Amino acid sequence: MIIDAMKLSILYWIILLLDTYILSWQCLMRPIVVAPLAGLLLGDLKTGIVMGAALESVFMGISAIGGSVPADVTTGSIIAVAFTVLTGADMETGLALSLPIGTAMASINGLFTPVWGALSPYWEKLAGSGNIKNFEIQVMLVNLLTPIVSAVVLFFAVAYGVESLQAFLAVLPAWVMTGLGAASGMMLAVGFAILTSMIWSKEIGYFFFLGYVMVVYLGMGTLPIAIVGIVIAITMFMNEKRIVDLKNQITSSSQVISDEEDFF
Repeated sequence: MIIDAMKLSILYWIILLLDTYILSWQCLMRPIVVAPLAGLLLGDLKTGIVMGAALESVFMGISAIGGSVPADVTTGSIIAVAFTVLTGADMETGLALSLPIGTAMASINGLFTPVWGALSPYWEKLAGSGNIKNFEIQVMLVNLLTPIVSAVVLFFAVAYGVESLQAFLAVLPAWVMTGLGAASGMMLAVGFAILTSMIWSKEIGYFFFLGYVMVVYLGMGTLPIAIVGIVIAITMFMNEKRIVDLKNQITSSSQVISDEEDFF
């Protein structure tokens, strides 16, 4: 398990470094990306893909606004996949544990924020001195070291925390485990509800009811529904593009006529 923990820690460090400091947030830290990669490293890609899709549904509508600190979706997803794969537990249990684990990891990561804040006067003084090369080197070192702190915490969480968590869950009564399974299903619904509340409008509201009819009454699966949604989205895009092009054409024609009238 030590080797698995090391692989996952390196994965987390690389993903965080790329997404935060090099590629400028390309959504590589999202569950739908990191969970399949974690499953691949642990030898169970299928579990990683399934849990990645489910975890993305849970955390899709959660974001950091202002001074709020939401759950760390990256570490929560990696540890949840590691717990499920390494212990053979149900995916529902891993999904239910992802949110408290992510919340705890976010709190741990926040402990190091005052350290960087305390060093701000030093870096401001260094930047004001005009020593650009030294300043750039220190910024690069901070960018390299910051993910390592979280990666070390992730290493110990997987290496020594997964077995302890398994032993703890083993002594829980059956009704508690049933409740965790039900909670994981509720988390998916709550995640979609949060996302829907953010994008809901009367223009797209009828698509919600269309999807409900397609699932409940027509018995369609997710793949055909996704294909129908893609076709509708492309059709709407092309229609709106055609309208915009027509408006631009009318505006250009009006401008030409106006210029000709001004000439005479």
